[in-house]
Amino acid sequence: MDQRSGQKRAVEFLYPSIDPYDQRVIDMGDGHRIYVEQCGDPDGEPVLVLHGGPGGGCSPSMRRYFDPSRYRVILFDQRGCGRSRPHASVEANTTWHLVSDIEAIRRKLGIDRWTCFGGSWGATLALIYAISHPERVSNLILRGVFLMTKAELDWFYGGGAAAFFPDIWARFVAPVPPEERGDLVAAYRRRLFSGNLMEETRFGRTWANWENALASVAQDGPLGESPSEYARAFARLENHYFSHAGFLEHDGWILANRHRIEHIPAVIVQGRYDMICPPVSAWTLADGWEKADLRIVPFAGHALSEPGISAELVRVMDTLP
Repeated sequence: MDQRSGQKRAVEFLYPSIDPYDQRVIDMGDGHRIYVEQCGDPDGEPVLVLHGGPGGGCSPSMRRYFDPSRYRVILFDQRGCGRSRPHASVEANTTWHLVSDIEAIRRKLGIDRWTCFGGSWGATLALIYAISHPERVSNLILRGVFLMTKAELDWFYGGGAAAFFPDIWARFVAPVPPEERGDLVAAYRRRLFSGNLMEETRFGRTWANWENALASVAQDGPLGESPSEYARAFARLENHYFSHAGFLEHDGWILANRHRIEHIPAVIVQGRYDMICPPVSAWTLADGWEKADLRIVPFAGHALSEPGISAELVRVMDTLP
């Protein structure tokens, strides 16, 4: 039990640790080599796990949301992060490259259709992939919905979330000169891509700490400093994608194209107190989507590791028709 809250820890809801039965690196032919792994039942129902960020990478705990006797679980590290190479690279690294990578993985593994399971940016990517290839998606399981809109970026990097965390926000803006604080994404971009490794790493950790600090309702402040190599890649990739509005054609692109996926069953698990991706995005996505089941978890924030979020996601996968 968590001594502070009396809740179970998230790991208590998960399946036991499991090792992959297959690990490989797929050369995408444009300089990027993508790490892919499979675990569970090779003949089971295929599930593609899409990690957050962009730049977050996969972790062993992500394998544990699925009954290994039922599911064939596929995880991969998106371009520039985790075990994919080159590390922290933004060259040939856009949303559409990732969609193409997903299709290449599907074909390589001989899968016709699969469930897409993603949270935060992973939910964004799942939606964009499904809109692009609706015939390849059997179910959407989304957590902490992010629709890649200007309003969401303004909330998180323009002072909205800062109203609840002014002390942590002050640490985020402190390294930026006052005259540049009107556009913090641009200000951080100049430093994350300065060519000075020490500066990039320092600003990468500050960028990552701002997000980490707001991920959980049970934790007031960062859980700890992110490792420098991880933080630099995470920050560079997030900033790159956010600076380009997710490489989408226009603001609100996902909602404008939702009609292409309304025949696909979807379950949306959303923390009531998600300060990174507020529930309004999940609500807006589900509103009017007959096959979407929105489940708001009462005392939960953004993180996959929130006990209520983990419990609900396992429940969803255990009961998926």
